[in-house]
Amino acid sequence: MADLATKELLDHLKTVYPLSSLSGTDAVIRNPWYIIAAVGFSSSNRPEGVPIVFQSVLTELKLAQAAAGLGAEEAHAQQLYLARRVREAILKGGLLCGYSRAINSFIALHQVMPEELRDKKTLRDMSTTMEEYVRNGEKLFRAMYKETADTVQGLLDEIYPDMGWFSNTVGYGITYGATDVLSQVEVSYILVAALIAMDTPRQIGWHLANAQHGGATREEAAAVRQIAMEVAEKSGIQWRDGVPELA
Repeated sequence: MADLATKELLDHLKTVYPLSSLSGTDAVIRNPWYIIAAVGFSSSNRPEGVPIVFQSVLTELKLAQAAAGLGAEEAHAQQLYLARRVREAILKGGLLCGYSRAINSFIALHQVMPEELRDKKTLRDMSTTMEEYVRNGEKLFRAMYKETADTVQGLLDEIYPDMGWFSNTVGYGITYGATDVLSQVEVSYILVAALIAMDTPRQIGWHLANAQHGGATREEAAAVRQIAMEVAEKSGIQWRDGVPELA
């Protein structure tokens, strides 16, 4: 395990994603390297890497909070938000890599999760109707895919209507959306990380483009691809035909 998510690897991954004007605790929380890495390890079936990633970024956040002189209440709120971002990333990635892998990652993460950073109830609103999930799913799907939305949805509906419904409602309505813990572009990052670990180049290409549809620069999308590839490669993943470049 120590040879998997080494300090040297994690310190390097933190530097890959280009940050602009962020500093202090914002720079720690908003650098998406850790959610990409956590999903990369989870999707590569190396759940033991997930808690190491979390503990690394939590330690970094606590140091930044101490330097900023944050009060206990604000510090706790930031730490809880960080923990939720990692958990939500694993949940979203699990829809692609399989929930047996996600569950194993949650178990590994839970074992190191401080009691005060554990959630006791669902983040999703249980009063949301299926009709609302359908509408919200279509809205998110179109926001991600932009001008290719009709083509992709049409393909899913054609190959199996239930696949089209499942993707829109369960995928985008319930799983990828439904909370504000991660932004649209961060969801695209997570999907790229999971897909790279799963060696599915068609969908990797879709979501690298969707990341840019969501506001990522070409440099940022390329950084996400690099982080995901380095984590997957470290986890023993080999790609049959390589990983698609950005279009």
